[in-house]
Amino acid sequence: MTIRKTIVGSINEAVLEFTAGKDVVLDVALAEADCMGTAAHVSMLASLPNFTIISTRERNAVVRELVGIMRMARRGAFHILPSDQDVHLAVERLLTTKLGDTGKRVHTARSRNDQVAVDLRLFAKEQLLVLLDGMADLADAFTALGRRHALLPMVGRTHLQPAMPSSVGLWATAHAESLLDDAILLRAAYDVNDRCPLGSAASYGVSIPIDRALTSRLLGFRAPHQSVLYAGNARGKCESSILAALSQVMVTLSRFAEDLILFTMPEFGYFSLPAEFGTGSSIMPQKNNPDVLELTRARAKIVSAQAAAVTAIVQGLPSGYSRDLQETKEPFLEGLRVTTGCVRVLAPLVRQLKVNRNKLLAGFTPPVFATDRALELVAGGMPFRDAYDHVKAHLGELGMVDAHAAVRRKTHLGAPAGLDFRGFATRVRGERTFVRAERRRFHSAISRLLGVPYPELD
Repeated sequence: MTIRKTIVGSINEAVLEFTAGKDVVLDVALAEADCMGTAAHVSMLASLPNFTIISTRERNAVVRELVGIMRMARRGAFHILPSDQDVHLAVERLLTTKLGDTGKRVHTARSRNDQVAVDLRLFAKEQLLVLLDGMADLADAFTALGRRHALLPMVGRTHLQPAMPSSVGLWATAHAESLLDDAILLRAAYDVNDRCPLGSAASYGVSIPIDRALTSRLLGFRAPHQSVLYAGNARGKCESSILAALSQVMVTLSRFAEDLILFTMPEFGYFSLPAEFGTGSSIMPQKNNPDVLELTRARAKIVSAQAAAVTAIVQGLPSGYSRDLQETKEPFLEGLRVTTGCVRVLAPLVRQLKVNRNKLLAGFTPPVFATDRALELVAGGMPFRDAYDHVKAHLGELGMVDAHAAVRRKTHLGAPAGLDFRGFATRVRGERTFVRAERRRFHSAISRLLGVPYPELD
């Protein structure tokens, strides 16, 4: 039996490998966040009156080394050793190697429990802003598509069967509005995430009078968690909330992908994908497959499964830390990565989508105008149910109607001729404004903390 010495004691090598799991790989993504958290923590320790845990000079030395580690991570030179187990002990090892006893002091009054919690929140804060920015861009692309073809007729479908006259403008803006509503959920999850758990230690506080409010301000959070126990219990719950919002974003993207897979089939031909967004077949020279859309559709299910997995892990836990929470990290990081990737790839696809006017008009047949005919009879004084029955009994007598005229008659709010494009644009601008303001607030706080411009680190 091989025993491996680590910072936190000697551990059976097989146990070390089992318990570390994928953290030695996954945690590399958290290196910058871990350095930020440590910089805030040592800054707070250095500010405590009547305590000399870390001096101002030592604090400055630690922060300089932390900036160096962040730069090391950016160039791919930061590595987590199996004996480190995770990013926290890897950073502490590097600090101790460079600074000796000062490096050994940085863990005073905290636990890896609150370290990983704050790392994930700092990482999520940045990634959620990236995602919201991408969602605004995609919603803008949908809106622009709808505006360009606002009154271009398109058969509206229910049960996938021809139903009523609609328009490309209505179809495109429906996806825009869905995505903008998803942004409301994501911003709520962002607010849940914007609370600092650092200083809660192992969920029960410490006997040193640390200043958790200061730590929170230094890291650009809105506020610290009040209860140190809840700060620990919120680990996993916060990730679950974010994943739930991400799954709704992916529902929107999946439904759009499914629409476009169908409507770009030769049998429909309503739209054509940009050639560079498809992939060819290894055997059939003529093929240009909608792989981007199919993978988006599949990945929506994966993100939903990740949300369900994290929720299931958390709901069975008692108060206080349990190692089960380690298994929430990978689905959380992957959920963020996958959703952001799908949003980013779809925005240029939508902007370059070709709309095939003749194919859209060819999709109209007389029965599509059946409801419009019934409402004409109603306008002439016939009760709706009688008009419904009359049209249903005489479907074969329906003639073709000018689809353009039919679309233009639908002028009420949200109908094909009543779309509020200015309102969509206002909502898109609101998301972009929110992202800019939050990014500026966060980056300014981290720049002050590190003493160098962030995110540049110059």
